[in-house]
Amino acid sequence: MALRQPRLPRWTPLALAAGSLAAAVALGVLGGLDSRLQWGLIAAVLFVSANFALTAAVEGRRQAVDRLAASLVWTSFLVAVLPLASLIWETVARGIPTVSWDFLTHSMNGVLSWQPGGGIYHALLATLEQVVLASVIAIPIGLLTAVYLVEYGRGRLAKAVTFFVDVMTGIPSIVAGLFILAMWIMALGFGYSGFAGALALSILMMPIVVRATEEMLKLVPNELREAALALGVPKWRVILKVVLPTAIGGITTGVMLAIARIAGETAPILLLVFGSNLINANPFEGPQSSLPLFVYEQWGYGTEEAYDRAWAAALVLIVLIMILNLVARGIARWKAPKTGR
Repeated sequence: MALRQPRLPRWTPLALAAGSLAAAVALGVLGGLDSRLQWGLIAAVLFVSANFALTAAVEGRRQAVDRLAASLVWTSFLVAVLPLASLIWETVARGIPTVSWDFLTHSMNGVLSWQPGGGIYHALLATLEQVVLASVIAIPIGLLTAVYLVEYGRGRLAKAVTFFVDVMTGIPSIVAGLFILAMWIMALGFGYSGFAGALALSILMMPIVVRATEEMLKLVPNELREAALALGVPKWRVILKVVLPTAIGGITTGVMLAIARIAGETAPILLLVFGSNLINANPFEGPQSSLPLFVYEQWGYGTEEAYDRAWAAALVLIVLIMILNLVARGIARWKAPKTGR
């Protein structure tokens, strides 16, 4: 009896992948399938099936099942990544030719939809102001709510707060916009402004911050709390100096996910900020624009020049969110507790 189980060469997966891709292309051409996505799905099915069958024949069924699970994981990963990579590639390819210093520093004042030129300065400035205002409102409330639920919350009040946070998580953005429209503009009589849009964005942002912070606080070991309390440190100081710094990395990530969510919202901005081609640096008075609203408006014009501006604005929005995420990761690493070696 052999002591060592036969093994497939290391290049087998690459060979199977190449063969599956070639077979999928041949089947797609013969079957009249024009979509490359269909070719990719056929290749994935062929690769997983061939890998399982060949491994079962050479290495045994146990190794074949293990390879099957690994193949399914990698295939699912590629299926999930390919649309994202395709989206980013398309946005970069169509947006870069239009992005320039003039595009970033000029507004659309006096530029018609079919004319070249113009820029997104008014929309970029308004987006930054609205996101900052929404964050100033939502982040403290979300953090304090999460701290209450994890550290203090007991009984019916905590259950009620948890229930309403869950309900707010599923609220469509248009509903948040309609609520602020009814309360802030129609009932209280305030006008359209960037602050009104920030109020709606803060409603969308708050439950994400609460949920992310709550989960990160639950991961903090109770031993850290108990050790600090045993030294006579007040509970509020334990939370401020021990619990929050320990969970700061995950909390920052959750906050950035919330910011990324609201930065791309269009419906509340369309209802409450109203849109403008002029530069309005005051978010508390008068209509403003935003990058998502700018993309929506330009795409609706239907001209080639407007399409180019829409792709360029979308690219700037993606880059802006990426920069915010990188800054947040840097802050999280800087503020994370240092462990001794």
